[in-house]
Amino acid sequence: MQTVVAKLKYMRMSPRKARIYANIIKGLTANDAEAQLMLSPHRTRDYLLRLLRSAVANAVHNEKLNPETLYVKNIIVDNGPMTSRWTPRARGSASQIQKKTSHITIELGVKETATPKKYTIITKKKKKEEKPKKEKKTAKEPKHVHEEKTISVEKPKEKRGSGPKMFSRKAI
Repeated sequence: MQTVVAKLKYMRMSPRKARIYANIIKGLTANDAEAQLMLSPHRTRDYLLRLLRSAVANAVHNEKLNPETLYVKNIIVDNGPMTSRWTPRARGSASQIQKKTSHITIELGVKETATPKKYTIITKKKKKEEKPKKEKKTAKEPKHVHEEKTISVEKPKEKRGSGPKMFSRKAI
């Protein structure tokens, strides 16, 4: 049985957080795993989605395999190197901050029979917005010519009601 491997190293996230979503897609077909990752809200999904698509592309391009026969055989999330930083604490002491990284390895296996796609995944590419073209001025206006300025004058507010003030908070 053939397997295709793709690796992601030095992902700037702790392995404990990454394993949660890695275990969700284990055993699913490539299409189902991609759909599952597209719907998950966590930041890990972007990294896992790119890694899964890379593994599928490796299988199709290098091994000439049918993408409908691929499934996630195994996914392993290991510890990467930690960088340590320090933060000040009480009475002049310091405590360590561990910035953890992960190494992720995904293995895709090949099933005997092709399973039809349950989901159609549409990826939208951002189109560049066209800026409106500026109209070119044919005749240059002299700099010393000024436009007339109009000043608007507001009418004073009219008092409401015709009679004297009826209610006062302070007693007279």
